[in-house]
Amino acid sequence: MANPGRGVNNSTSRASDLSFLRALDHRRILVGLAVCAAYILAGKFSLRLASVHPSASPVWPPTGIAIATLVGLGLRFWPAVFAGAFVVNLTTAGSVLTSLGISAGNTLEAVLAAYLVIRFANGRRAFERTWDILRFALYGATLCTAVAATFGVTSLTLGGFATWGQYGLIWRTWWLGDAAGALIFTPFLLLWGANLSLSWTKRQLMEAGVLLASLIATAGILFGVFFHARMSGDPWTFLCAPFLVWTAFRFGQRESSAVICLLSMIAVVGTVHGRGPFVRETPNDSLLLLQTFLGFMALMTLIFGAEVTERRRQEEHARMLAVSDPLTGLANYRLLLDRLDSEIKRYLREGRPFSVILLDLDGLKKINDAHGHVVGSLALCRMAEVLHLSCRAIDTPARYGGDEFALVLPGTSAEDARRVAQRISERLREDVEIPRLSVSIGISEYPRDGATIEHILSAADQALYNEKHRIPGRSPVTQSP
Repeated sequence: MANPGRGVNNSTSRASDLSFLRALDHRRILVGLAVCAAYILAGKFSLRLASVHPSASPVWPPTGIAIATLVGLGLRFWPAVFAGAFVVNLTTAGSVLTSLGISAGNTLEAVLAAYLVIRFANGRRAFERTWDILRFALYGATLCTAVAATFGVTSLTLGGFATWGQYGLIWRTWWLGDAAGALIFTPFLLLWGANLSLSWTKRQLMEAGVLLASLIATAGILFGVFFHARMSGDPWTFLCAPFLVWTAFRFGQRESSAVICLLSMIAVVGTVHGRGPFVRETPNDSLLLLQTFLGFMALMTLIFGAEVTERRRQEEHARMLAVSDPLTGLANYRLLLDRLDSEIKRYLREGRPFSVILLDLDGLKKINDAHGHVVGSLALCRMAEVLHLSCRAIDTPARYGGDEFALVLPGTSAEDARRVAQRISERLREDVEIPRLSVSIGISEYPRDGATIEHILSAADQALYNEKHRIPGRSPVTQSP
């Protein structure tokens, strides 16, 4: 007999799946519309800075928006980039055909850059390593931006909206504007889009405030945003560089990308008004020189930040290896001695005793001989997991050496330590994984069983020795006599 409930359940499941897909499609449409709107707004604002041709601006953030969108959200959002580029160019200069040609070039630029960055530069994580940053700069900011410049200038020339004599000047402006937009805005959007949360301490928050205020003040004076100060010559161009280094060294890639964008906006505003060290005979030359400088500064800052982050990661890894056992992840002998020394000092201050449990994994050599060394290593890891499950956050489980483990129990008497040891033995007996594990255990208490680290460990080791050689019927957990 057919089960009518099964058909109802299948229908309900299909309806639920369809509702989910509709909601997902609606969300993608909204995201695409938002990307298109951001592209249009950024493009219309940037074209107000165009001087050599209404369609060629030396400042072009839409390239960064497009590449970040396709790398972060997927290549399927290319229609949003195409629509945004088409609207921007159709409402600026040219005809429908030239706008289609320019839009095709801008879209192809973003698609190729995103594909190459995903394929060769680690995609969304392109700014974590130096070589990935250099690959992004090569593919995304140098080669692919030439595609948009070529499509765009050729479309304008063939359409009669530019002369062949202007081709080189317009192409250079287009290419450098797109390249700077990729180098400055793509890292900012990708890094902050991946993680918007700030986990700063109060000290870091204060430092960030000082850094931000200092950068704004220095850049504002350098580029004449606050008041007109005549500054020209190469030395002035590097006044803001220490703040970029400061950000990369003290904070990270996200914060560095934000500072670069902030500096870029202040510098563009000042340069457009004919102020700052990059002012030349024409506004276009001034902005091109500024964008070239900002692009290189952005690249160098990101590389420096990546190297600093990698150095810190290696130092942290080295510190972990120095105090932890690479196989089990437990504290090693060095950290064990450090914790014992800390507990002795705590006892001298507070008068609270502590206990040490030594554990010896029984028959590890037989396990290695019967099952192989891989299984023997897994047995040590199983033992480490049992220790983690059986102790508190303030306790220190450690690998004492070979098949021996130790457990430091702050503020714990020998009697309480014995209960912990029994709990460990019970967990091992309940573990049905083959081979079965068991341990011999010895316990000592400070200062009852010794006044130094050597004495307390020797007492626990003697108790462990007695456990291994106990007569039948002796308690399975032995304390120091």
